[in-house]
Amino acid sequence: MRTTLRMSRAAVVFAAIGALALAGCGDSEDDNKTKPGESKGKESAAAVQLPKLNGEKIQVAAVWTGPEQENFTKVLKEFEKRTGAAVTFVPAQDPIVNFLGTKIAGGSPPDVALLPQVGALQQAVERKWAKPLGPEAKAELAKNFTQGWQDLGAVGGTPYGVYFKAASKSLVWYNAKVFENAGASEPKTWKDFLSTAETVSASGVTPVSVGGADGWTLTDWFENVYLSQAGPEKYDQLAKHEIKWTDPSVKTALTTLAELFGKPNLIAGGADGALQTEFPASVTQTFTGGDQPKGAMVFEGDFVAVNIAQTEAKIGTDAKVFPFPAVGAESPVVTGGDAAVALKDSKGAQALLTFLASPDAAKIWAASGGFISPNKSLDISAYPNDVQRDIAKALIAAGDDFRFDMSDQMPQSFGGTPGKGEWKALQDFLKNPKDVAGTQQKLEADAAKAYKS
Repeated sequence: MRTTLRMSRAAVVFAAIGALALAGCGDSEDDNKTKPGESKGKESAAAVQLPKLNGEKIQVAAVWTGPEQENFTKVLKEFEKRTGAAVTFVPAQDPIVNFLGTKIAGGSPPDVALLPQVGALQQAVERKWAKPLGPEAKAELAKNFTQGWQDLGAVGGTPYGVYFKAASKSLVWYNAKVFENAGASEPKTWKDFLSTAETVSASGVTPVSVGGADGWTLTDWFENVYLSQAGPEKYDQLAKHEIKWTDPSVKTALTTLAELFGKPNLIAGGADGALQTEFPASVTQTFTGGDQPKGAMVFEGDFVAVNIAQTEAKIGTDAKVFPFPAVGAESPVVTGGDAAVALKDSKGAQALLTFLASPDAAKIWAASGGFISPNKSLDISAYPNDVQRDIAKALIAAGDDFRFDMSDQMPQSFGGTPGKGEWKALQDFLKNPKDVAGTQQKLEADAAKAYKS
């Protein structure tokens, strides 16, 4: 399976569009209307055809909680309405492969699971849990997704997964009022980013909020620095463990990251505070507290919008966003996503995958915000504001020119398990960023073990 895709100038457009369009676009009363040059045609297209499933019970497992779970439930409710099936959402724990293993061993697997890592999808196939897509789901997938996204959901050339939800993981969100008070501007490079952070710090607000209690946020920090600095070829090699974590390129990236992590005055709560801060709190504390929030900036994907919505801040005015700064020659473009996979070869499971591959399903969550879809048939006007429309347009415009989240491509025991592997090693690094060599050795030892098994 091709899990990494070539990077070209089109990917840079992803960042460039963001730099131009994300800075000042806000919600308005016309935001849900069609923009000039945008057609409502896709919205009025014939609805995806689904079978009648009166009385059939379907369980869907995912790690989503809070607003994400609520928004996905809206999608499932529409599926129930159209088919007559009864769908139950099953909250899953991370790592989801372990959760599913327990369910399967107990004889009660869910019908469908949303897998947040390519590695998890591969494991589900290797363990013969996952069922291939049926003809209707395959047809809907082929119609609405580029080959790159189709390949990410395939193993050995056989399609298993539908990437229902994507993520643009190369964004930095900031408190516009704090920037204005500090006289700070959006940085374009890593050097400028550090300078901006110092400027904000001098104004009396800690510049960067980090959700270090969730190790995956730290893998995203590393990946963006590494991709921009080392380049896509090295990124692909490290993702496949074709080069070791003791490689000089990893040392350089960690040393660069230490320029931020090694300055407690730049991190909200210092390293200890960051390691006790979960991702949702890292966002909300950036956009609450008036002129004195706990942090002025928070790095993460487009899904940050969901957490901002839990504050009084308005996206585009109070909360603005810029592309992850260029560490090397170009800004990085890292994406992630959640693939829906059938664990039962049933009519209901296949029908739900067909629905999730359609623009009909994506439109429902898109309207609620905090969501972007790789579904190229989804009308861009489905998104609730210009900020999210621009992020979504850039994702679709990039086509197959992107790099998928590195940790999500790796064995889950290394790249996707709380308290272990890369998550734990980078949490330890946040606490002691001077120990670059020790961090590399720990990463390599854990990676070698995971790939061997």
